[in-house]
Amino acid sequence: MKMKGVVSLLSFLSISVLLLTPPGVLAHCDGMDGPVVKAAKKALETGNVNPVLIWVQKQDEETIKNAFEKTLAVRKLSSEAKELADMYFFETLVRIHRAGEGAPYTGLKPAGRDLGPAVPAADAAIESERAESLVNLLAGLVQDGVLEHFKEVMERKKFDKNDVEKGREFVKAYVEFVHYVERIYEATKKPAHGHFPESEGSEVHK
Repeated sequence: MKMKGVVSLLSFLSISVLLLTPPGVLAHCDGMDGPVVKAAKKALETGNVNPVLIWVQKQDEETIKNAFEKTLAVRKLSSEAKELADMYFFETLVRIHRAGEGAPYTGLKPAGRDLGPAVPAADAAIESERAESLVNLLAGLVQDGVLEHFKEVMERKKFDKNDVEKGREFVKAYVEFVHYVERIYEATKKPAHGHFPESEGSEVHK
């Protein structure tokens, strides 16, 4: 296969890097600069709760609406009350949002955390409505990973057939390479998990 074809294939497979990473690793919804808190700030500024309702499941809407109304009432009392009320609403919203994802709530995280390159690139792609930079980033990561594992296999392939230990080193490299490629392939064949757990009666993809 020509290199151009290889790069095109890797570009297609690159999105699987995100799919192979546990959701908790990439989650930034619990950050003070994350999308959930940003939505909460916008809702409080405008007095419109709808921007935050999209971040929770339908059965949790009333809980959020009640917390929102309490926050609006308390934040009028003083600047100190406003700060405390806002934080209460942020924490309530993020906690319920996380519960809807089946993820634990471990408190709000400070702004400016190192989220690695993928999550900021994904957000930037959505903001700019252009995915080229994101695809190039992920394609490069997948290409580097495949070539690194492939190189390891090639280096260990030519071993003395009577050297069992060297043979085992080859097998280890071979298995890791094949599993790496297999995980990427399988990730492209399955849809990503939805933001919330699948509804009752729907097919659950694992």
